[in-house]
Amino acid sequence: MHWIDPRRSIRRSLLTLLLPAAIALMVAAWIVHGLLLERMARGFVEDRLQDEVAFLEHQLRQSGPDEIRNIAEGDYFEEVFHHAFALLIGSQVHSSPAQWSRVLEPLLSEAETGFVHRTDPRPEDSIADFLAYRKALTLNGETVVIVVAEDLGHLQQSQQELHLWTAVVSAILLVLLILAIWLAIRLSLSSVNRIQQGLTSLQTGAINRLDVDAPAEFQPLISQLNQLLDTLDQRLSRSRDALANLSHSVKTPVSAIRQVLEDDTRALDPEMRQQLAQRLSDIDRQLESEMRRSRFAGPQAGKAAKPISQARDLLWMLGRLYPEKNFELETDLGPETRWPIEEHDLNEILGNLVDNAGKWARKSAELSLNESAEQLIIKVEDDGPGVSANALPTLGTRGVRLDEQTPGHGLGLAIAREITDRYGGNLSFSIGTRGGLRVTVSMPRGSRP
Repeated sequence: MHWIDPRRSIRRSLLTLLLPAAIALMVAAWIVHGLLLERMARGFVEDRLQDEVAFLEHQLRQSGPDEIRNIAEGDYFEEVFHHAFALLIGSQVHSSPAQWSRVLEPLLSEAETGFVHRTDPRPEDSIADFLAYRKALTLNGETVVIVVAEDLGHLQQSQQELHLWTAVVSAILLVLLILAIWLAIRLSLSSVNRIQQGLTSLQTGAINRLDVDAPAEFQPLISQLNQLLDTLDQRLSRSRDALANLSHSVKTPVSAIRQVLEDDTRALDPEMRQQLAQRLSDIDRQLESEMRRSRFAGPQAGKAAKPISQARDLLWMLGRLYPEKNFELETDLGPETRWPIEEHDLNEILGNLVDNAGKWARKSAELSLNESAEQLIIKVEDDGPGVSANALPTLGTRGVRLDEQTPGHGLGLAIAREITDRYGGNLSFSIGTRGGLRVTVSMPRGSRP
């Protein structure tokens, strides 16, 4: 409904939709009631007219010629019938009441059976609208025509009065319905006020997380807000930890280097230069590590990555870095598939795992990307020398390296584990089918920090 402004008040939008709908439905019900009432009244009148004609026919057929004339000339019809009537027996015409004679006796000239509806037969007639039932039969060789009629004007007046009372009752019900709609909207949106109060308490520091008893429709919103708060707290904690780590790790080497440089009584021999270079290398490595950790975003609402595109770019780059080795991608995902992971975080996971596999692989390394209804699965396997079963638990520990001959700082797998943990996932190590190391990362689709 493009004519509804989404920025407008929810209460006003609901009232704008529901009130006209309630009024339209009530008016439609009132119109249908009028049509059904008229149809039912017409059917009721027709049934009564047919029943009285059938009753009179039965009486006439049970009577002899003399009795028929006595019935026609007496007051039998006035005592038995509840409607106006006209009767033609042979050449004799009988009708009652007298004011109906003018409109009913002309109907006796036709010998057709059925209903006759006349409206405004003559302007001067008091009977402006009536319904009659006419039946022609033969008794004892004589033609008999029976006409029974009812004034529809009185019936329509009663219908209009009933219909008017129905309109009054409908108006009262409509007012009650409007009040019920307004009350229902007010009660339903009271949870919004509670959320607003919770946000105010959150802003003032009275609470640190939203814990509002809200309807199910608002629970995802509250969860996302709490997740955002968790993410911000984690970033603040990471920043503080990074500063503390840098302060602790860099302070001592910097002080030592400064002392050496400020000591003008001592020459810088090659051994001292090598020690200074080593100290600077340690500082650089620590800075790089902390800077990489500070870039971890963690799960965020609205952030998603295309794993296939990123994996292909990464494998192409590593193929140039390790031209003697083959990098393969195995997946059933489409190129437009999106995962709820921040792009930089996914690059860090894939880059560290595949780069580690590329270092140790003899000829090939394989990256596998798959997903299920609940999990996102990343597997990286190489055909290298592998790791002993006893050493598998130590993998992914920051700074731990099982082979000092290969360049690196022992941070890649640790970084991948840290990012996986932030998404509520799991990183595990095992021996692959090719004899090398297999790394499996599984993260929930609805990641939580």
